[in-house]
Parts: sequence; structure tokens; C-alpha cells
Amino acid sequence: MSQRMSSMWPGLPADSGLDLLGHEILAEKAAALGKAGEKARLALARLREIPREDEGREAALKVAAAAVHAYFIQRELCGFRRHESIIREYDIPRAVLVRMGAA
Repeated sequence: MSQRMSSMWPGLPADSGLDLLGHEILAEKAAALGKAGEKARLALARLREIPREDEGREAALKVAAAAVHAYFIQRELCGFRRHESIIREYDIPRAVLVRMGAA
């Protein structure tokens, strides 16, 4: 760590390995993951509100599949490779998974 950084945090040893940029990147990844998860959750909730025979269901299914796909990609960028627990937790319908090519 540079002398400047150690002066910003007086109790922190110079060789602590504090990586401010790395910390900021992790924070951004976590924020993006949270936003993507919330978008997926909301899109799935909207999809559940639409009856199967409603003509707007196809559009809602497309939006939900795109939101879940984006969430899965963001999870993978954060190092989470398995999605089974999220599929259960979010109760992602098979129709969404099929649309994504994941079923």
C-alpha cells in the first residue's frame, strides 16, 4: 500500500493488502446484483398476476425471461455459478426457464 493510503488509515499496516479499487468493484457488483434480482422478482410477480389465457401474458413472459437471464448473468459475474436455489426461492416458472433455454 502506498504511503498516502496508510496515512488515510493510520491503524492500517502498509502491507495489509487493502485494495480500494477492488473493494469498489465488489461493491458495484453487489449493487448490480441486487438491482438485477429486484428486476427479476418484479417481472416474475407481474407475470404471476396475468392469467394464462390473457393475450398480454406472452409479453410478460418475455420480460420475465429477460430479467431472470440478466440476473443469472450478473450472479455468474459475481462468481455464483449455480442457480437452483434462486430458481426455488424466486419460484421461477418452467415457462420462463424454457424461454431462456435453461430447462
